[in-house]
Amino acid sequence: MSLLDAIIMGIIQGLTEFLPVSSSGHLCLFKQFFDIETDGMLFDILLHIGTLIAVFAVYYKDIWKMIKEGFGIIGDAFVNVATFLGNKIHKESNSYRKLVNNSYRKFVMLVIVSTIPTGIIGVVASDLVSAAEQILIVPGICLIITSILLFVADHLKDGKKTPKTTTYTNAFAVGICQGVATLPGLSRSGTTITACLLTGMNRKFAVKYSFIMSIPAILGALVFEIKDVEFAALQSAEILNYVVGTLVAMVVGYICIKTMLVVVRKKKFTIFSIYCLILGLFSVGAYFYLA
Repeated sequence: MSLLDAIIMGIIQGLTEFLPVSSSGHLCLFKQFFDIETDGMLFDILLHIGTLIAVFAVYYKDIWKMIKEGFGIIGDAFVNVATFLGNKIHKESNSYRKLVNNSYRKFVMLVIVSTIPTGIIGVVASDLVSAAEQILIVPGICLIITSILLFVADHLKDGKKTPKTTTYTNAFAVGICQGVATLPGLSRSGTTITACLLTGMNRKFAVKYSFIMSIPAILGALVFEIKDVEFAALQSAEILNYVVGTLVAMVVGYICIKTMLVVVRKKKFTIFSIYCLILGLFSVGAYFYLA
């Protein structure tokens, strides 16, 4: 893989991870059409780290509050356990602390609930996803499905749900959608934002929830995949290419998150829907032409 290939794939990852057009589908198509070899999973992992940093950069205030409140939940849980034991031993009836007592704690719990089905699907379907990436027709069909989802998202009524009013059932359903969106060509952001809107979330919160809930999913995938990386086989030139590609993905991803905030608020998914439909039909046609 050349430096130019790394830069191009960094741009593709940064653009397509957050714009609703499927990063996995575009990277898969780019590698297949131009016969790009990236020496296993390491480069894909680094690209996702780049876009993950972009999420932290945009939502660092929310993420920092969620981390603090997450530890607050754990601390209060231990206090409640101690209270329970004290009540049993001393025959007392001291009150317990409420674990979810503000919006950020509710946000934390919603993300945890969403991550559970995503993680299960990711582990169970990992071999299926790997196989699907090798068949040109799969990302093509999934891009067409993405096109339909984006069209639906643009025509949904504005919801009113915030963390306080979003249910754990809503979060679980969105988590299932995120797990299914590991298929190449099925946009993670497009799928989860549409799912959030279908549950009645307001558009601003839907975008924030979609991007923040990707953090544990991506981190989990990195931990799951990094065991297969052969670090010893890397050469100095490859390391430079990988670092440059990661930085490009990070910068482009940051810009695209900011763009998505405007796109969703103003209901401008239609252009991405048309693009995914055209690319999907092209991919399906190419599959039968090359068969």
